[in-house]
Amino acid sequence: MTTQINSKYLENYAKAYSETVCERFFTDRQFISGQDIVGLTSSVQVNFFVIKHLFELWQKELQKLKSNPYFDYRDISVHEALTQFMNVLSRRIRVEKGNFQPLLEEAVKRAVELATDPVSYYQSEIDQAPAKQINEYLRENKKYYKWHAQLINFLIDKAGFGQEASDYKKAIAANYQAVKDQLESVNLLLATLGDVKAFDLDAYLQNDSQTEAEAVAPSPKTEEESASFFENLEEEEVKEAPQAKVETTPEPVASTPKSPSTSGSIQVRQVRARFSAESYKGMKGIIGELSESLAINQRFMFRKELFEGNDDLLTHALKSLDACDSLEDAIELINNRYLPELGWEPNSEPVDEFLSLVYRRFLD
Repeated sequence: MTTQINSKYLENYAKAYSETVCERFFTDRQFISGQDIVGLTSSVQVNFFVIKHLFELWQKELQKLKSNPYFDYRDISVHEALTQFMNVLSRRIRVEKGNFQPLLEEAVKRAVELATDPVSYYQSEIDQAPAKQINEYLRENKKYYKWHAQLINFLIDKAGFGQEASDYKKAIAANYQAVKDQLESVNLLLATLGDVKAFDLDAYLQNDSQTEAEAVAPSPKTEEESASFFENLEEEEVKEAPQAKVETTPEPVASTPKSPSTSGSIQVRQVRARFSAESYKGMKGIIGELSESLAINQRFMFRKELFEGNDDLLTHALKSLDACDSLEDAIELINNRYLPELGWEPNSEPVDEFLSLVYRRFLD
């Protein structure tokens, strides 16, 4: 069955999303900085696609300067001075609302395309790379790919790999077939947008009978002053990116009739019995919102062990649980969403520690 992409829906959605985010952020601010953008929304991929676009504009400015025929930009002293100047400039990102909103709209569109059709998205990235410099392009942009990155990261510095763009595109498609069962759920990825505005996947795909597996299937078409802001966007910095400055109110998690529990589900009474009896240091006492209470080592462990290494999914899960009204609602959400979609083992140590925090979050 052929999927019809509703580009008009995506265009309207991206516009509404960006308008909401900008209205909230620029209420009492005139400009947004680079570090503000990194933690702007709950969707890490959207944030980093904005940064990626700014990086591309930054590079164009640099090339424009170097193309001036009246000065010797190959001179080492000129090169060093120009590099330092551009790096300082990159750390002074300062964008007004009117200029920022179109950047955010484009970032939202690209994020949706990546979530729903990662093969086509990354193949289009290959088309953007300069001829014979595909590896260099991918390596330079690797830090901006937060969703389905395993489709393309294996190509970077691949020894003996062909240099033609068509070879890279075929490799991406083949790799998708090998790892598609390990990719993050498209629904979970798009759910990270929901703190601002819910995304209707059916309206976008225009195919009521299409399964999620078909939705993600590829289409037939094949601050040190010496470094720039973009170079400093390393993985560890991303892991502990500042919380979004846009204040959002997550939609309450709807309670639905609960079916009889299976042996693989988590029982509320067992959670209460398990943790009410604990007396080890740090267990007792009520904690604040989960999204604000995780220690660095806990966030690292939960991201790695429970959320497939995806900080987006962890952040959204914490906010969704914070929106629950009770421990019963929170456990129901975990049973209905995270256990089946992420394959959690209810009796594992990471799940046990995660549940201990959820229990304390709703302790009377």
